Amino acid sequence: MKHLPKRRLVVLAAVLALAGCAGGPHNVLTPIEAQAPGASRVDILVATTRSPIGAQPGELFTGERGDQLYYADIAVSIPPDAARKVGDVQWPESSPPDPTREFATLRADILQRPEALARFNARIAKTPRRQALVFVHGYNTHFEDAVYRFAQIVHDSDATALPVLFTWPSRGKLLAYGYDHESASYSRDALEELLQSLAADKSVGEVSILAHSMGNWVTIEALRQMAIRNHGLPAKFKDVMLAAPDVDFDVFQRQIAQIGSATSRFTIFVSRDDEALAASRRVWGDKPRVGAIDPNSSPYQQDLKNANITVVDLTDVHSDDPLNHGKFAASPEVVRSIGRSLASGQTLATGGAGVGDRLGQVVVGAASTVGSAAGVAVAAPFAVVDPRTRENFSGDIEQLGSNIGSTFGAVGGR
Repeated sequence: MKHLPKRRLVVLAAVLALAGCAGGPHNVLTPIEAQAPGASRVDILVATTRSPIGAQPGELFTGERGDQLYYADIAVSIPPDAARKVGDVQWPESSPPDPTREFATLRADILQRPEALARFNARIAKTPRRQALVFVHGYNTHFEDAVYRFAQIVHDSDATALPVLFTWPSRGKLLAYGYDHESASYSRDALEELLQSLAADKSVGEVSILAHSMGNWVTIEALRQMAIRNHGLPAKFKDVMLAAPDVDFDVFQRQIAQIGSATSRFTIFVSRDDEALAASRRVWGDKPRVGAIDPNSSPYQQDLKNANITVVDLTDVHSDDPLNHGKFAASPEVVRSIGRSLASGQTLATGGAGVGDRLGQVVVGAASTVGSAAGVAVAAPFAVVDPRTRENFSGDIEQLGSNIGSTFGAVGGR
């Protein structure tokens, strides 16, 4: 067996360290009775292709694929501003949570489509410009992770749009990348169905979309299908914001060419220090990922200008995100600028198909070989950049067990 390079060994060691400090409650969507004084409330309507079958109390939906589009209505309490840092999700340390300093759930209802539509229409009528904001999460994301992260984004951005979460079946495990990727593709028809419903709903004035990481794949594919079917995107689709897209730039160009950007403002958030996308490029070869390009270099500058796409370069923006993959949500100034853009209707100031099948094959295949540690080291940068998801490494590391030990032994002394 080949020895692991020192850089990869360092990544593996970091994974092990994170796994060792993992912990925290699951199934946090069990409602509490009262909201704390000074806390804020975010009400989110959910459309999901996840399955409710086998879900534990307080979980609602699993990471398995559902046979239809399901709906839910969830209210999240966010602790007073003095007790939290903008850009962070204050995860409960125990159950029930302390709403004075932690996120908590106030309501969690699974709905049938007619009731979900009735609640949506009642709320959209009260929002400025009758605007909906659809969020699509990335790889390695449990259902509650998606809910709480979106609640944080809505709160910290001061967005007045009606929050609509589209969440697809991610198992929330590092070594389930292949499953997650296929689940994203599995869900593109359902996302198009949701977007078509918003387009046809006369009570909706504007629709904005925010996607992250692998969520860009399912989002762009759904928009592509919609544009082909409808001969373009509806005029009410105002903003499409693509954060850290882990998508091949050549593929992205073809997708955008078929979507067209005449009616919608497309904005890409890029960061050249995004470690997750750097790892993706090492896996795939020399093809750049959209979220890590240098927007001022050739040919990207001219290509994006020709496509009428705005680029927000976050390379010099500091955040507590250790991989620089989630700056759009973790950086206070960035998340607030998103809210200002949504409120004003103005363009932002410039300033998990991502890796695809090959990574799925590398990581999942490695799990049954002596080189399993190498697979984890390659995959480590692709974890969702929320500290709570560190615990997702634990089961994978345990699964690899003795293989990791043997690898360390092979590398010892180098």
